[in-house]
Amino acid sequence: MTDRNHRIAVQIYRNPEYFVLKASRRMLRSYQRDVLNAVVQSIREKAGRTFVVIFARQSGKNELQAQLFAYLLAVLSRYTLNMVSVSPTFRPQTFNAIQRLEKVLSRNLFTRNSWKRRDGFKVLVGSSQVVFLSGHPSASVVGETAHILLSVDEAQSFDPLRFDKTFAPMAAAHNATRVFWGTSWTSNTLLARERRLARLAEQKDGLRRLWIVPADQVAQEVPSYAAFLESEIRNLGRNHPIIRTQYFCEEIDAQAGMFNAARRALMQSDQVGASHDSPIPGTIYAFLIDVAGQDEARMSGDETAALTNPGRDSISLTISSVDLSTLATLQAPTFRFVARKQWTGQNHLSVFGQVKALGDIWLPQYFVVDATGVGEGFWAMLDKSFPTRVIPVKFSSQVKSEIGWRFLAIIETGRLRDCCLNDQVRAQYEACQSEIMPGPGKLMRWGVPEGTRGADGELIHDDYLLADALIAEIDRLEWVASTDVYAAEGFDPLEMSGGRINRPHATSTP
Repeated sequence: MTDRNHRIAVQIYRNPEYFVLKASRRMLRSYQRDVLNAVVQSIREKAGRTFVVIFARQSGKNELQAQLFAYLLAVLSRYTLNMVSVSPTFRPQTFNAIQRLEKVLSRNLFTRNSWKRRDGFKVLVGSSQVVFLSGHPSASVVGETAHILLSVDEAQSFDPLRFDKTFAPMAAAHNATRVFWGTSWTSNTLLARERRLARLAEQKDGLRRLWIVPADQVAQEVPSYAAFLESEIRNLGRNHPIIRTQYFCEEIDAQAGMFNAARRALMQSDQVGASHDSPIPGTIYAFLIDVAGQDEARMSGDETAALTNPGRDSISLTISSVDLSTLATLQAPTFRFVARKQWTGQNHLSVFGQVKALGDIWLPQYFVVDATGVGEGFWAMLDKSFPTRVIPVKFSSQVKSEIGWRFLAIIETGRLRDCCLNDQVRAQYEACQSEIMPGPGKLMRWGVPEGTRGADGELIHDDYLLADALIAEIDRLEWVASTDVYAAEGFDPLEMSGGRINRPHATSTP
């Protein structure tokens, strides 16, 4: 190596952002460079600082992690040193992190011929290595040591107690620098805790430890990101929990009322007289049905028998219109709840007969029905009477969570109007609570808590609410607006001559 090349190599090794630019041939954004330099400085000084990095979704967090690891592996390749990278799950998160690092190392001018993987979860350059671990409770991670760096990805998905017991000690022996990466979620996550501690540490010594980069800041450096962000807000709404947390880095409450006053205001009817008891010709309708159990006293068919459990849930039907006129502006339909009906404790056969009669009158394009448990028989009868038009939903914690998130997105984008609101429905929405569950799945548990009573002392259920939320399944369908048909007069290309169309003139027969 010539003296000139040696000086260039030394300069590249000394400057981490220059290393990324020249060796990895990647231009980091300003907020990425700031984090990179701060972490490397802490490692060089053996300061053992703790950093918290909260970037908006799709803004380069994982790319920065891989470039940081690649730089440290290259610079410290002669030393037997461990870095530990932890992700909430092995597949896909830990596995993807390994692949990202291998891709960066394969393209880097200094490491492309010297890196290797060992034991399936260790990536080495020389004697230095990154050990990738899973934070899943079933994973065995005992005995690993972080000599210079402990990196915790998606820290908002870690149980703080498990982290403190299992992973924090890995950095203790060598006072390793720690970096917590993630996107905001609730205020009781590991990431939120470290975020508060980082602010306190900054106030004591003035050294920056916390980077919060919301989506609008990313858009200033990446114009194409602005269009992406606008599309996400249009699809979910600015106040949707996913937009608030993953894009604007705002924390939300782990437990809160699901339908606050602002959301209920968005659902108000926008048309006078929109509620109707009979169908309007030319309107597209959907039936949304929440199925409850039958009361034993009425299973015999005697609809006049006293209810043994009058406070039980009911079979509830919400009839929604589907307005396709907003496809041009919102790229999605608008839904209006125009009628509701309910049957409490009645025989399912009797209720089915009434729902079928309503279906023959309203001619809904789709039925969405709760097919969980006792609802399976109701679904089978509907499917036989209205083949190809019935969409079954079998509730699980995952399915209900997904429906809840999508239901909120419809509301937040102004595409849901309740035109037949009554006191019972209003009480269910006001009493509904949501709870964000810990872990990487972002599950939301929601509904009216069991035993909730109104001001009149009566139990409040959530059967109408669950029926309403099934509109999220209708929203998943591909809707296309109809357009006028225009017909153009055709011609025979064989009649073309010299660029002109020759048409025979009408002649009379002799």
